[in-house]
Amino acid sequence: MCGIVSYTGKRSARQALIDGLKRIEYRGYDSAGIATHEKDTLQVIRKPGRIEVLAEEVDKVEPEGTLGIAHTRWATHGEVTEANAHPHLSNNGKFALVHNGIIENYVTIKKFLESEGYTFSSETDSEVLVNLISYHYDKEPKNDKNNRFCESIRKSLLHVEGTYGIVVICDDYPNDLVGARKSSPLILGIGKDEKILASDVSAFVKRTQDVVYLRDGEIIHVTEDDFSITTVTQKDVTAVIEKIEWKAEDAELGSFKHFMEKEIFEQPTALENAMRGHFSEDATTAIFGGLNMSAQELRQVDRIIFCACGTAWHACLTAEYLIERYARIPVEVEYASEFRYRNAPLDKNTLVFVVSQSGETLDTLAALRESQRKGYRTLAINNVVGSTIARESDGGIYQHAGPEIGVASTKAFTSQLVIVAMLALYLGRMRDMSLGDGSQFVNALKQLPEQVHQILEKSHYIQEIAQKYAHHEDFLFLGRQILFPIALEGALKLKEISYIHAEGYPAAELKHGPIALISPKCPSVFLTNQESIFNKTLANMQEVKARKGEILAIAAAGRIFPEGLVDDLIIVPPAHAALQPILATIPVQLLSYYIAVERGCDVDKPRNLAKSVTVE
Repeated sequence: MCGIVSYTGKRSARQALIDGLKRIEYRGYDSAGIATHEKDTLQVIRKPGRIEVLAEEVDKVEPEGTLGIAHTRWATHGEVTEANAHPHLSNNGKFALVHNGIIENYVTIKKFLESEGYTFSSETDSEVLVNLISYHYDKEPKNDKNNRFCESIRKSLLHVEGTYGIVVICDDYPNDLVGARKSSPLILGIGKDEKILASDVSAFVKRTQDVVYLRDGEIIHVTEDDFSITTVTQKDVTAVIEKIEWKAEDAELGSFKHFMEKEIFEQPTALENAMRGHFSEDATTAIFGGLNMSAQELRQVDRIIFCACGTAWHACLTAEYLIERYARIPVEVEYASEFRYRNAPLDKNTLVFVVSQSGETLDTLAALRESQRKGYRTLAINNVVGSTIARESDGGIYQHAGPEIGVASTKAFTSQLVIVAMLALYLGRMRDMSLGDGSQFVNALKQLPEQVHQILEKSHYIQEIAQKYAHHEDFLFLGRQILFPIALEGALKLKEISYIHAEGYPAAELKHGPIALISPKCPSVFLTNQESIFNKTLANMQEVKARKGEILAIAAAGRIFPEGLVDDLIIVPPAHAALQPILATIPVQLLSYYIAVERGCDVDKPRNLAKSVTVE
């Protein structure tokens, strides 16, 4: 959600800024802009729409400055217009700012600045902030040039309520960037004769893999040769330079048409990476040293709470079924956005997990902090090393799925599913699960990547089915027990990228309301279990067929359906019960993808959506 790229170095900033913006398109945006320092003035170019539109305008102007900032905006305050796009200039044209986040008290600040003679040309909270910086800059001693820029930003942020990741440039400082963050990511990339300050490592991974992650409440002053970090309260910070684990090629399309397609087909590898190093030597259990908890501490846990948003919440629902079944520990699943504002009573032996692909989801980060504030050990499952959630949690598990560019999560979701399955195994073996059952579980996990590969080999068959159903405007996804969360995920994927109205339900709930939707115009996708409950699902399918609804079933090999009941059938390999959700996920991902392609949708950048949601 929104993206920041800024550059200072010995080369023209223009190409680095445009390239960086293109690499963070997946975050979601509706306008884009750049500002560069050009011969003692700040030149701003902004355009609604795609980065290609901005790039064409930039090529006409050909800015040559070696200092610049750029931004992709996802509208919050104000409509999608050129005036509301970033970067924003101060009234006097001395400062340009890009901002991710929301300034909650901007109305009060704006009224104060208006009383001081400031005017505003946009509807945004961000323009208020850049003018507040200008106001404090004018109040700073003019003979203290080295500190004047940073101090004006520091004093401004002391008045700000809300969230921000900002980068500011000033026409008095032709080589300097000043950035700050609070609940919105900001990362410094350190290259040869250049530095890039951005909201996402994707913006500069092609140029450098040396990074510094800023923490909340920190301000960074960057020149082309050096940088320094302090806190808003003026404490010096010792920077830690880290290495990015993945390379630029990992975020390239290659031979695929879309990143979503590429990431669906990367899932066998992503699953292998998620499991690597997490099995005991005797292959009877999983191991997770990163939880920072002993077996004795984990055995004392009486209750587990999972917090997440969106697709990650569906992974948490799956965790509830798995952990309760195999480890016999009560589990509750909370929307992170609700948990942070509830005053839920928690037992003293409660363990909290937060799950986030990006590690920057604002609501999930807030849930983590609320849990820790109340004294509960809070662990994380996330995909991005160095992310805020990874750094602030008490321990956790990395997914190691690699960069996920498509807005609709695929490989990150299935890697979350395999991690919670291994977590159920890990906790179960500490309690009631036998050595033999643990060995069987591990063997099933090791076979999983190949089983996923077998489903992917049927992609052309699934594409043909998708083309048959692509004209429909309503879908139901139905599953029972451990496949119910996958019904929710299937419905979410379809609505995210194809804009078809879709709902997920437990199959048994069909007759409690949703059955009113059944007609030849509303197909039902049934996810069928391998266990005894299969016959119950068959009864629900008969209810749909009796009302002339079309049925697409996803079932394990060997399942037999009454003649004429199923209109289309997708077969997946039989597997351990704990792994059925992963195998059922692959067909619904492919189905959603191919339906969206058939309908001509922008699969990787669906309307109104952002990859990483860093605002409320």
